[in-house]
Amino acid sequence: MSKAFDVIVIGAGAAGMMCAMTAGARGRRVLLLDHANEVGKKILISGGGRCNFTNIHCRAENFISKNKHFCKSALARYTPDDFIALLAKHRIAWHEKTLGQLFCDNSAKDVVRMLLTECDTAHVDTRLAHNVTDISRTDTYRVTTDKGDFIAPALVLATGGLSIPKMGATDFSHRIARRFGLALSEIRPGLVPLKVGEEDLRLMQPLSGVATECIARHGKTSFREAMLLTHRGLSGPAILQISSYWREGDAISLDLLPDTNASSFMIDAKKEGQKNKPGNILGRVLPARLATALAERELPDRSIADIADRDLVRLGDKLNGWQVKPSGSEGYAKAEVTLGGVDTSRLSSQTMEAKDVPGLFVIGEAVDVTGWLGGYNFQWAWASGHAAGLAV
Repeated sequence: MSKAFDVIVIGAGAAGMMCAMTAGARGRRVLLLDHANEVGKKILISGGGRCNFTNIHCRAENFISKNKHFCKSALARYTPDDFIALLAKHRIAWHEKTLGQLFCDNSAKDVVRMLLTECDTAHVDTRLAHNVTDISRTDTYRVTTDKGDFIAPALVLATGGLSIPKMGATDFSHRIARRFGLALSEIRPGLVPLKVGEEDLRLMQPLSGVATECIARHGKTSFREAMLLTHRGLSGPAILQISSYWREGDAISLDLLPDTNASSFMIDAKKEGQKNKPGNILGRVLPARLATALAERELPDRSIADIADRDLVRLGDKLNGWQVKPSGSEGYAKAEVTLGGVDTSRLSSQTMEAKDVPGLFVIGEAVDVTGWLGGYNFQWAWASGHAAGLAV
């Protein structure tokens, strides 16, 4: 015999738990299902184990979507201040890092415990290690699992996207959405390290682990943060950010000296009668190993006084606008998020309910709304989950 609820939420991550506790607090009988044996797995590993749970600068401009306006309603109705207030209620201490990023003082476990406590208080029936084998709809939704059937007039898809499959990520929400006639926008890895071609790799591999501040650009989009050289190419916050805008076959531009005209810097050093090699001089403004490697690759093995101005200018131009054409990305295994998802044109921005499928809701990463690095994706999870929780 099937057990009946008012709403079934599939996916006990950030968005799913927020939706479940919000609906439960309204007196709804809520079933929260997940195939994993614990809730909030991605929360636990986020922010180096301290959970970058939101960003105080959150606004629609920090999100990527075919419809840049879709996220505005949910974000306006559940703000970073609302989540901060929830943390205060549970006496969870937090701190701000750079660029408005907020982290737990202690551990991401505090956030998971808080959400579980809220779910328990709202009498949410949480069932883990339940594998969904089928979903059907007549006048109600029937969710068949390996441990029984459940029915409800409302169903919420909150299982996320494809990023980090070792954590159990699947395309479940996408498949179910398609089954009910919802279109998907293009799906690809986001916030992901980039691989480079052989020529750049010869430079980068020996420098693996070297980091420097840069401005990473693609088209009109740019981010000024740290860049990390790896044994496969490029990573670090600046690269992860620009990767969400990069497309296969495109180049990205890297300004390794954001506050310095590198050509003028090199020419001035020459005019001052410097006898040092260019790598030593560049080492004053760049990590020494990177400075030496770039100088050795681009310039003759002479002191700067013996190098033609045009060669110094050529290196300077590269330092302020190094054109790198990635050969690909590290894929979903290393991607922090999944770009794309259920097309927002098929969902209500107020409630996250499918316009043509009554009672079906899609929230969080499964939707075509993807935030920047730095707490934005969690804020979308809280906001979209809250919006659906008020509507189911």
